[in-house]
This record gives sequence, C-alpha cells and structure tokens, in this order.
Amino acid sequence: MVLAGGLNTRMGGRNKALLDLGGRPVLAWLLESLRKNFTAIWLVTREPEVYKKWPVRVATDIYSARSSLTGIHAGLSKAHTPHIFAIACDTPFLQPQLTQLLVDQISAKQEAVVPFYDGHFQPLCAVYAKTCLPVVEKQMDAKEYKIIDFFDQLRIKKIDEKTLQQADPLLRSFLNINTPEMYQTCRQLLRSMPCF
Repeated sequence: MVLAGGLNTRMGGRNKALLDLGGRPVLAWLLESLRKNFTAIWLVTREPEVYKKWPVRVATDIYSARSSLTGIHAGLSKAHTPHIFAIACDTPFLQPQLTQLLVDQISAKQEAVVPFYDGHFQPLCAVYAKTCLPVVEKQMDAKEYKIIDFFDQLRIKKIDEKTLQQADPLLRSFLNINTPEMYQTCRQLLRSMPCF
C-alpha cells in the first residue's frame, strides 16, 4: 500500500511520487521494488486522476484530514488481505529484501511489524493487520493523527536496526525525499550506485 496523499509542503507542493530520479519518477523505482514481493499494489491518494495510467489499484481517503494515518486507514479499509505493507511514496531505495524481512515476521501474535531505526519507529515502512482498523478509527475520530500514538494499544513486533541491516546493510530503504535537500542527496546517491 503506497501512501501518496500528502501535501508535499516541504517540497513546495511538488508531487514527490512523480519527481524525476535518474530519468524515472520516484514512484517507478518504488513499484519496481514492491513487485518483487507483492502481486497487487494499492496506492492511496486524494488525486486518483493523476495515477490513472499507473499499474496500481487506487484508493482514496475516507477521512478528510490530511495525514499519513488517514492513508493507513484507507489502506486497511480497502485491503482484501489480513495484512497490508504500508510505505511512503517518496522512498525510492526500498530494498525488496527488507520488505520480505518485515513480511516474514507476521504472526497471529502481532498486529503490526514496525522497523525501529535511528532511535525511532518507522511507521511508514511497516506491516499492519486489518485488525488494527478499530483502533485507527478511534484515533481518527479523536482527531489524533500521529501514527505511533496508537502503538501502545497494539501488539507490535519491533524490528531493531541490527536485524534490518541483515536485509539492507546500508539502510537505504529509509531514505525519503521530504525536502529539496534530501531530493539532491538521493539524486547524488543514485549516480554513485553501480546498480540498484
């Protein structure tokens, strides 16, 4: 489930998913990675017309608030599977091995599998069970939009940095294009990579 409903304010309103990176949109890099693990890919957006030609299923937000939690809610609501993998649209270096590592941690004992990197949970590169939906809706109804605020109400499996590095040694999966500076960093990184 690709979340592409943000305001992109730190990028001056430019759609981060469609930024050019090495001659291709950022979203193209992300979809290439996701296809190695998933047969059906959904994209949550407030502008479905923008993605008509993309090979994804499109879902729109149910709640009007602009937040990543709104996107996770829409993804869980649309899901036909017991779990979703939620990823931000601006993460071009997502490694399929890291995605697989997270998916492999799914069990009946957990309602979410969340990486813990750089001293923080990474809730926009995580697996959520459909059973999270009532907790997410309760938080949305309370107009509380910080994703990690509902984590204490769930059974969460935290994946530590050492484990994450087994699948992605340089942890490039967590590089996102939130600012013009990070955009330039990702462009420079791509030029230095022999292959991706």
